[in-house]
Amino acid sequence: MRFRDVGGHVSRPFPLGVADTAPGVPDLPDAVNVAVYAPGLEAVDIWYLDPEGRMASARLFETTDGVHHGTVEGLRHGARYAFWERGAPLPAGGQLLVDPYARAVVTDDAGAYWGAHVAQDFDWGEDARPHVPWRDTVVYEAHIKGQTMLHPDIPEDLRGTYAGFAHPVMIEHLRSLGVTTVELLPIHFHVDEPHLQDLGLPNYWGYNTLGFFAPHPGYATARARAAGPQAVQDEFKGMVKLLHAAGIEVVLDVVYNHTAEGGKGQQTLSWRGLGDGHYYRHDVEGRYLDTTGCGNTLNFNEPAVVRMTLDSLRLWVEEYHIDGFRFDLAVALARDSHNHFTPQHPFLVALGADKALAGIKMISEPWDVGMGGWQTGHFPRGFVDWNDHFRDTVRDFWVADRGTLAAGGQGGSVARLAGCLAGSRELFAGSGRGTLASLNFVTAHDGFTLRDLVSYERKHNEANGEENRDGHNHNRSYNHGVEGMTGDGRIVADRVRTASNVMATLMLSLGVPMITAGDEIGKTQEGNNNAYCQDNELTWLDWSLTEDQRAMLDATRALSRIRREFLAGQPHAFPVREDNAYMLWFNAEGAPMTQDEWTDPETRLVQMLLGSPTGRLDGLVVFNGGLAARQIRMPGQSSLRDFPLKDRRGAKFELRYGTAPAARRRRGAVLKAGETDRVDGNSITIYRS
Repeated sequence: MRFRDVGGHVSRPFPLGVADTAPGVPDLPDAVNVAVYAPGLEAVDIWYLDPEGRMASARLFETTDGVHHGTVEGLRHGARYAFWERGAPLPAGGQLLVDPYARAVVTDDAGAYWGAHVAQDFDWGEDARPHVPWRDTVVYEAHIKGQTMLHPDIPEDLRGTYAGFAHPVMIEHLRSLGVTTVELLPIHFHVDEPHLQDLGLPNYWGYNTLGFFAPHPGYATARARAAGPQAVQDEFKGMVKLLHAAGIEVVLDVVYNHTAEGGKGQQTLSWRGLGDGHYYRHDVEGRYLDTTGCGNTLNFNEPAVVRMTLDSLRLWVEEYHIDGFRFDLAVALARDSHNHFTPQHPFLVALGADKALAGIKMISEPWDVGMGGWQTGHFPRGFVDWNDHFRDTVRDFWVADRGTLAAGGQGGSVARLAGCLAGSRELFAGSGRGTLASLNFVTAHDGFTLRDLVSYERKHNEANGEENRDGHNHNRSYNHGVEGMTGDGRIVADRVRTASNVMATLMLSLGVPMITAGDEIGKTQEGNNNAYCQDNELTWLDWSLTEDQRAMLDATRALSRIRREFLAGQPHAFPVREDNAYMLWFNAEGAPMTQDEWTDPETRLVQMLLGSPTGRLDGLVVFNGGLAARQIRMPGQSSLRDFPLKDRRGAKFELRYGTAPAARRRRGAVLKAGETDRVDGNSITIYRS
C-alpha cells in the first residue's frame, strides 16, 4: 500500500466519501480521493482491503473545515472500508466508523458494518420519469419484501425482492388499481435495534438507517447479493426502470430525522464517533435532544447535516432516477436553534431551491414527538402533507360512529366529513396551498390495516414482546359485533361494506389518495397495530383470496376507475382554480344544506355534487352514514340554479356504483333531476351527470 501527499494539495475536501477521480496524481491511475466530515477527531485513518485482500490503513493528512481528506491508492471497486481515529486503539468487536457517504454498506463475518466502494454504472436506456401531476396521482404505500413474498405467480427466487416487485404480475396488479406512484417503506441500508436483537425480532419496517446513500441488500435476490453491492444496486435500478416503463413513479420513504446509533448508551457506528456534537441535537446540559422517540435526532441546524441530506436526495434522484420522497417525522428536519418548527427553515428553503430536485414529489409526515410537533398543513409550498385530520375524521364517521350507532348512541354530523371531501381547504389555506396539498389516507403501515379497523375493537400486539403496551390505544375502530375473524356471513358482509365506504371516501375526496398495500385485498395482521418487528406471514400480503377479499378488490378497482373517469372529464386546472371547480351540498330532499343541518349530529346524510363549468362529467355522491335506508330526491331545477348546466331541466343522473349490493345491482339506472331514489343505510351511492 502506498499513500502520497504532494505538497499538501493532492486531495480535496469534496466530494465527501470516496471518489474515483483523485486530483494531481497522474502516476497513480487507481488512486481515489477520500473525504469525511469528522470535526470531533484530530486525525483520521482509513482502513480498507487492498487489491490482495489484506487489511491496510492510511492517514488522511489534510483537514479543511472539519473535513479530513487524502488520496489513497489501491481502494478498488467492491472493497470495503471504514474510518477510525488515528492512534486510538482499535475496537475489540471490530466495528470501525462507517462512512456517512458510503454508496454501499456491507457486513463482515464478525457482524461489523463497513462501507463499500462501488461504481455507478447502469444502462438506463431511454428511461424517463412519468412526472404524474398531483391531481392524477394515486399513491400505494408498500413494503418491498412483504408485497411479493407469498405471491404464487411470481418465481420463488424473486419473491420478496426488488426484482419481484417489478415482475409483470405485480405491475399489472398496480395498474389494475389505478396506482400511479408507489411509496416504498425505507430501502436505505438499515439495521435492527439492540432491544429487538435481544428479543430475536427484526426491524421489518426499516426505520433505523445506517446508510443514507446505500440500498438495503436484504431486498435483493440471492444471486445479486452473492455478486456484490454493484449487482444489488443494478437490481434496484432495474426495478425503477421497469416501473417507469409502466408509467409508475417510485417514491422513497426516507428517515433523515435520526440514525441507527440510538441513544448515547448504544453502539457507536458512524456519526457519533466522527462528531457527536455536530451531527446530533443536544440540550444545554449536553444530553441528546430527542424529538423522534428513537434515542437521537440529527441536527439540521448544522450545515454539514443539511448538506449530507441534500447530497443523499440528489444521489437517489440522479443515480437511481427516484421520483420523490416521503420524509419521516419531517418536523424534526425543520426545528430551529430554539427547537421550534419553522416552514422557513434553511433545509426546507434549500430543498425547494435545489435544481436537481425540481419537479420531484415531496411528501411530509408533518409531525414528530417533540413539543409543537403537530404541523399538518403548515409545511411550505412544494410539499404535500400526510393528512391525519382526514384519517381520523373518516374513521370516526364510517367506523367508530357505526359502532356507537349500533349501540344506541349518537354519531357526529356530516360537516367534518364534508370538509375532508372538499380537500381540507381550511387546514392548508394558511400555508398558501390548496386541496392538492392534502395526501389523504385512512390507514398506513403504522396502525390497523383496513380489514382490522373493521374487525377489532382493541390492539393485539402480544407478538411484539412488549406485553401489548406498544402501539396506539385509540384506533377509532369497530369490530361489528365479534372481535377478530369470524365465519358469520352477516358480520363479514357488514365489515366489507364499511371498509368499502372508507375506500370510496378516500377515492372520491379532493386531494391525493394513498392506498396501503393489502387494504385492497382485505389484508389482516390479526389486530397487531404496530407490526414493525414482524417479518413473517403476519405482515406479508396473502394472495389466496376469500370471497369477501375478492369483493374488496373489485370495489377498490371500481372506485379507482370512477375517479379516473371523473378526472378525465375535468379541465386540467381542476380542482386547483376555484373558477374551474364547484362542490355543492344538498340534503335528502335535494335542497341546499342549511347551517342547522350541518351542525345537527342527527344529520348523517348528504348529497355532494362536484365538477367544473367547463368539464364533461359531473358527479353526484350520496353519503348515508345512518343505519336506516333513506329515500332521497335528486337535486331539482330550483336547487340547481348555481349548477352551470345549459338545460337544468334536462339534468339526468346515471347510477354508477354503490357500496350496498342493491345499488350495484341497479347500475346504469337513470334518474332525472327532482326524481326520488332509495339509498341503503351505511352506504355510498355514486351517480354521474
